[in-house]
Amino acid sequence: MKTFIIAEIGINHNGSLEITKQLIKEAAEMGCDAVKFQKRTLDEVYSKEELDRPRQSPWGTTNRQQKEGLEFGLEEYQEIDEYCKEVGIEWLASAWDTNSQKFLRQFDLKYNKIASALLTHTDLLKQVASEGRHTFISTGMSTLDEIATAVSIFRIAKCPFELMHCNSTYPMKNEDANLLVMNTLRDAFDCDVGYSGHETGRVVSLAAVALGATSLERHITLDRTMYGSDQAASIEVGEMRKLVEDVRTVESSLGSEEKVVHESEKPIRDKLRKY
Repeated sequence: MKTFIIAEIGINHNGSLEITKQLIKEAAEMGCDAVKFQKRTLDEVYSKEELDRPRQSPWGTTNRQQKEGLEFGLEEYQEIDEYCKEVGIEWLASAWDTNSQKFLRQFDLKYNKIASALLTHTDLLKQVASEGRHTFISTGMSTLDEIATAVSIFRIAKCPFELMHCNSTYPMKNEDANLLVMNTLRDAFDCDVGYSGHETGRVVSLAAVALGATSLERHITLDRTMYGSDQAASIEVGEMRKLVEDVRTVESSLGSEEKVVHESEKPIRDKLRKY
């Protein structure tokens, strides 16, 4: 089984198409299957009070200015769409409101994504499920009952999906990963289960793959010291490259559940087995 690897650019582009294209190119060259972004209609996702709150950033002195600086519009996403086709990689985005999901429809993307924060946004889930595209559903901060409600929406709509186990702390401590919940989700909902990680290393993600993760999502960045709230929970492209290589090694090492004597063992067995 080949794990579907998503390199989440998210908002780590810092409003720069140059950085965005560099991250897309790196993700494609290292063998990731897709890159992911986030799309928001700011006045729907945030209150006026929240947007007016003071906040120092490269784009100004208010929270609105910071978020506007990080939000791509139609022209930028058209360029992203063209560039992803050019380098041969899929892209997707998690919409944080229904208008953003409508915006994404125009690109006829192959995949959808439900962020952990939106798992209980029933209207958004119904809208996404109605499109019938394979959807990755992150389950951070969610109870089994909340996950069950989301799953039922996708099952009623007959929309293909898989859950992604997730801990929504940024960055996540390795000991908080609780990866065995992947088995719980798989058993409870009879579906594929992937892993969306916010840790800083590679070990937890590799353990998730060994436990059967069908998908793996990690935030990537050019430099973890860059400005941005997600940078500290990301891994740099060099580390991501190693992770992709390690994931493919783990996949090839898993084999099957059938116990066999491998051809490579037979000469050793003939030499060493005397009884």
